[in-house]
Amino acid sequence: MLKASIAVLASGGGTNLQALLDAQARGELKSGEIRLVIADRPGIGAIARAQAAGVACAVAVRREAGFEAQVQELLAQYRIDMAVLAGFLGILSPAFIRTFGKPILNIHPSLIPSFCGKGFYGLRVHQAALDYGVKVTGATVHLVNEVPDGGKILLQRAVDIRPGDTAETLQRRVMEEAEWKLLPQAVETAAAEIVEEKENLS
Repeated sequence: MLKASIAVLASGGGTNLQALLDAQARGELKSGEIRLVIADRPGIGAIARAQAAGVACAVAVRREAGFEAQVQELLAQYRIDMAVLAGFLGILSPAFIRTFGKPILNIHPSLIPSFCGKGFYGLRVHQAALDYGVKVTGATVHLVNEVPDGGKILLQRAVDIRPGDTAETLQRRVMEEAEWKLLPQAVETAAAEIVEEKENLS
């Protein structure tokens, strides 16, 4: 069966990567296959998760010169059809996005357009929601374009904020109730579209 080849870029523990790997193992991610994980620093949890799943893994250090060129080379080498930013903290340049020319999906831990854009990542997003006093937050999967968190929204899911929530408790609940469910759904949909396009061309 024809499948879309997927690369996942990660910067940390790899919980969203694990959600994708689990969905693949359950057969829910059936139109795509995770062929490569790119970690932007050595020793992070995402590397161990990739290795445990038998997925090829490479390290490209984001803070070093030539990072984007190295990532482009890896994507070409593995013939990647789609990239997924799963807890990836870098902002890809417009030149990178144009050169790759294929879908790049990102998961963001808020309901875009709230609490998003440059500087909003990790616990900062959840703390901002708490400081503002909103009653509902959530997660968004969107296409990546040249504007940080500005691309087309693909899926969103709301999560209630509870009395006594901290940034840490809210982060965990948003992951469990929204991120880990939305990301595999969005990746499967995008992968199915890529496969359909390939089949139509063949």
